[in-house]
Amino acid sequence: MKKTSTRLADGRELVYYDLRDDTVRDAVDRRPLERTVTTSEVRRDPLLGDSVAIASHRQGRTYHPPADQCPLCPSDGERLSEIPDSAYDVVVFENRFPSLAGDSGRCEVVCFTSDHDASFADLSEEQARLVLDAWTDRTSELSHLASVEQVFCFENRGAEIGVTLGHPHGQIYAYPFTTPRTALMLRSLAAHKDATGGENLFDAVLDEELAGERIVLESEEWVAFVPYAAHWPYEVHLYPKRRVPDLLGLDEAARTEFPKVYLELLRRFDRIFGETEPPTPYIAAWHQAPFGQLEEFEGVQRDDFALHLELFTIRRTSGKLKFLAGSESGMNVFINDVPPERAAERLREVASS
Repeated sequence: MKKTSTRLADGRELVYYDLRDDTVRDAVDRRPLERTVTTSEVRRDPLLGDSVAIASHRQGRTYHPPADQCPLCPSDGERLSEIPDSAYDVVVFENRFPSLAGDSGRCEVVCFTSDHDASFADLSEEQARLVLDAWTDRTSELSHLASVEQVFCFENRGAEIGVTLGHPHGQIYAYPFTTPRTALMLRSLAAHKDATGGENLFDAVLDEELAGERIVLESEEWVAFVPYAAHWPYEVHLYPKRRVPDLLGLDEAARTEFPKVYLELLRRFDRIFGETEPPTPYIAAWHQAPFGQLEEFEGVQRDDFALHLELFTIRRTSGKLKFLAGSESGMNVFINDVPPERAAERLREVASS
């Protein structure tokens, strides 16, 4: 992998990740852009104890542009985009309309390929490995920023999810706090460790799933399963078999095997509802240990956390979506219409031939 860092016309950082070491990246952003002005502010809810990012400038972000005006495609002649060069393998840049900025963290866009009509599932294993390497590098770089406590790499796919740009891409949020979902995991981790005299909860969950009926696929280095208490109709958790706290901890064997396993999972998701259905909308979310202090989670060390990816769709059956209505949105109590055991069975049924 070759990494080349440059700056866009308004001062934002852009990084090319290339498969070839001899690739030259010297294209200049020719757009007449002024410095980006953001109004991001993080406010803490005194009743719930969680944080909300207030970012009114995002109201003006690009919204479903036609394909020939996509800002994530390479620049072509006088059609100038966020990527100055005429082609790329993987590129990462600071979001022009960030939810978090400055002392409130940082947001980045990850473009998986220059092919506008592709999806992550269409990538080759070599390309998917390059994305993994980019995620890992960005996690490392962002973890050293003074304002960053946790790094979250994720992909939203599909208009049903709320995606406003059709080009295959994901995002990275670098939060100035430990996110509420991660805090819940850490509290459960601490309670289990105390109650069992030191047993790791992630290890216990993984052992139980490996012995059960909800495994979707398994390899030497990775295992994917539908969790016992899945929140979403089709939800898969992907774990490396050797527990590590973040992407930086993966060894070469796990990195080498990841693309084949992950691409197979994504391709199965696109086959869940049959060939006549539109591509399955999904969220793919990497859960990594925070880089900040963990004193409030008594007895928990950073290495106790287990890196894993959660992949889920909001489509519950053909032509129908799972909406977060009263119980889910009002009380955070999910109701799942698809038994996790049946979801796992279906995801095994649609395996590649």
